[in-house]
Amino acid sequence: MAEGFVPAYRKLGLEALRRRAGEAYRQLKRCELCGRRCAVNRLLDETGVCRAGRRVLISGYGPHFGEEAPLVGEHGSGTIFLTYCNLKCVFCQNYDISWEGGGDVVTGRELADIMLALQKRGCHNINFVSPTHYVPQILAALYLAARRGLGVPLVYNTGGYDSQETLKLLDGIVDIYMPDVKYMDPEVARRLSGVEDYPAVVRAALREMQRQVGDLVTDRRGIATRGLLVRHLVLPGGLAGTAALVDFLAAEISPNCFLNIMGQYYPAYRARRFPPLDRRSTKEELRAAIQLARDRGLRVYT
Repeated sequence: MAEGFVPAYRKLGLEALRRRAGEAYRQLKRCELCGRRCAVNRLLDETGVCRAGRRVLISGYGPHFGEEAPLVGEHGSGTIFLTYCNLKCVFCQNYDISWEGGGDVVTGRELADIMLALQKRGCHNINFVSPTHYVPQILAALYLAARRGLGVPLVYNTGGYDSQETLKLLDGIVDIYMPDVKYMDPEVARRLSGVEDYPAVVRAALREMQRQVGDLVTDRRGIATRGLLVRHLVLPGGLAGTAALVDFLAAEISPNCFLNIMGQYYPAYRARRFPPLDRRSTKEELRAAIQLARDRGLRVYT
């Protein structure tokens, strides 16, 4: 990491981080970590929609070079892929992990070991993919890792369906928020992910994330150290609501918001049952989405 850089969780301090982890763990007694607010007692291994219980499952980890350039740098983003998901997208490209539960159980100490191993390999950050339903366990493991010298930025790589209470637990801990904003229309969200209130929840989440970390900041090498980085997958037929999203980001988040417009959609899982998801996005649809974002003055990455 850049000389002199101190991640947010180290500025917070070990004792405060330990207390925050304890506060988060108490939330598992009546789980409302995401917008679904299932209210199950996960301390007793009860499960809600996401099917995660008390233990953490991961499907893999390692330096990842397929993320955005400010995260990857020379040595990669230290990515940890978490099992299960609080969304139920019919076009999920990782359904074996998110829906079918592929992965292995790890203890908090093992999760801390993984973070430290990724740092030792030179990764520029620790990047938790689909972390919402495991926030308490992540914070407990982060405390153990920070005690042993972890000192790279923490990336919260989420589907955006995070409760305000969860995000406030992360205030002063997460350095980089990377929400993947899927839709801006409630009916589309209901039909394709089973969460009609997704647009309202993600708007509130974006406001809170921006309040905490601000616009994306990079060091002299172009490596991200802090800030908000929004992802948005272009879906066929305008289902993702790109125009509404870029209007919202420019007007209510920041005209300097960093937005990655992604064009790699392909029909996966059950997508072929939901036309027009039965086809890829066209080059014209991708170009139009990029132009919309540029017209609003956003910092566009493709």
